[in-house]
Amino acid sequence: MTERAFDAPSTSLSVPGVRNLRDAAIGAIRPGRLYRSGHLAELTAAGADHLGRLGIRTVIDLRTSTELAVHPDRLHGLDHRLLHHPVLPDRAAGGLTWPTDQAEMYLFMPDTGAPAIADTVRRLAAPDALPALIHCAVGKDRTGLTIAVIQSLAGAPDADITADFLRSNPGLGLDAGPVPYIDEHGEEHLSHPVKAAHLHAALTHIRTSHGSVPGYLRAHGVTDAELAALRAHLHR
Repeated sequence: MTERAFDAPSTSLSVPGVRNLRDAAIGAIRPGRLYRSGHLAELTAAGADHLGRLGIRTVIDLRTSTELAVHPDRLHGLDHRLLHHPVLPDRAAGGLTWPTDQAEMYLFMPDTGAPAIADTVRRLAAPDALPALIHCAVGKDRTGLTIAVIQSLAGAPDADITADFLRSNPGLGLDAGPVPYIDEHGEEHLSHPVKAAHLHAALTHIRTSHGSVPGYLRAHGVTDAELAALRAHLHR
């Protein structure tokens, strides 16, 4: 997967209380159709007003049930569907059920998260689903893979997908290296920068196992009609 230079601020949006928010429009995807970000647990009333002006109809939360319970999204009266499609299983306090190595995580997510990613695609294929916002905790790994699958489905080149994926590093202050954070169980971990090689490995795993990104989604219940509908919704 070729890396391409990018202008980090070009698609970034400044919304109070939301980290790493940007438009996921690349290739033939129209601006204003698909957004990506970190969680909305710190969304302010002013931030909610800004999201409202974006016309967002659907918010898909990829976090675990425990993450949602500890840090629920704030809505401030926003009128949108809030859907929960966890890409990873809950991790128990005192011990991780997730791979601790980031490279392993990107080979773990395509299989473990396949039902959630497929459900996300099916939801977004509905006639009134877009504009939509997809988020996890900080919007880089679970969101990064899910958005990459959707962008690939929409026909975006891998180089553009990778460039958008890497925007999370400056967006989260990770371009200088790992940053400590406290998880939903009060335990300290390091948030690592995303790497092009990890996304490449995940997409290669998907394509090797299922022949293509559409084949991967079909294998997990997405119909050809839904695939075509989402492509059409993103392009117009």
